[in-house]
Amino acid sequence: MRLSPKARLAVAAVASVVLVAAVLVVVLRSREHSQAVAAARAGGGAGVPSPVPVKLGESDDLYVVRAGPGADSGIVYAIGDAGKGPARSTGVSCRRFYAAERTAVCLRVVPGVVTKSDAIILDGDLREVRRVALPGVPSRARVSADGRMVSWTVFTTGDSYLSVGFATRTGILDTRTGKVVNSLETFTLYKDGEPERAVDLNYWGVTFTSDDNTFYATASTAGRVYLVKGDFAAGRMNVVREGPECPSLSPDGTRLAYKKRTGDQSSPWRLHVLDLRSGRETALAETANVDDQAAWYDDHTVMYARLRADTTDVWKVPADGSGTPATLAKDAFSPARSG
Repeated sequence: MRLSPKARLAVAAVASVVLVAAVLVVVLRSREHSQAVAAARAGGGAGVPSPVPVKLGESDDLYVVRAGPGADSGIVYAIGDAGKGPARSTGVSCRRFYAAERTAVCLRVVPGVVTKSDAIILDGDLREVRRVALPGVPSRARVSADGRMVSWTVFTTGDSYLSVGFATRTGILDTRTGKVVNSLETFTLYKDGEPERAVDLNYWGVTFTSDDNTFYATASTAGRVYLVKGDFAAGRMNVVREGPECPSLSPDGTRLAYKKRTGDQSSPWRLHVLDLRSGRETALAETANVDDQAAWYDDHTVMYARLRADTTDVWKVPADGSGTPATLAKDAFSPARSG
């Protein structure tokens, strides 16, 4: 059916109004985001403390992102004395944060109609030194022990590792050479000695070894998840075993902490530790559901975020299966120790 000139003019007018409205929404969201970050850095908002300068790797701080409904939700805090001392606001706003030595990565959502994010690389004074655009919602972040290698994971579809049809994008940055791998899907995965070419492959949750080349991560295909071991320089990965998700390598490089599916829909994951030398797997004393990439508090203790009503808390538990879980930081998530 052909429209009359008057009808075409009316349609064009409506389209213009819709376009202007969409642009206005983006502008307002961007302005609100900028104001929120500025307020956080200036300490100008009610309930938002003024930021205090910190230096990564020079003190025994525990870094966390503030959780909950408070005005400072999303702000990175440094808690002195490895989490036992006073908390100081850094003024940095992140959806996910991790730090090691003199390098940190902050995953931050970019306001807009289509959800995108940035991986913001920070120096030892938490100043931005590089930014990588990402196509989705932040999920995981990690930095190698010496601060050289950085990784991130975002959801490009869905927002849960249990949802049907979810998709992720995981990248790695070598801060020394500047090389960026935007997606591990460009690497070749080998399973039982043969290339795995499934179209539904997803990767997430990278952790690095001390050589700044070898890494571990999670791969999924056909509804099954695998621990994989990667070679950054060679652009390849090999399946190690089925089951582990979101691995985290211990400071001494001998064990991996990870979540593992339980088969119970009410409590889908439980934390485990794998001894890489013996292959022995140990369930940790934390029996509550943990949907997080754990981090190591020290060589003997694992820390992680656990949901509580409309917030999360950071907990710790012995890495050998003994003891009982203990709260490390209230209203917090994404823990890291840079010292």
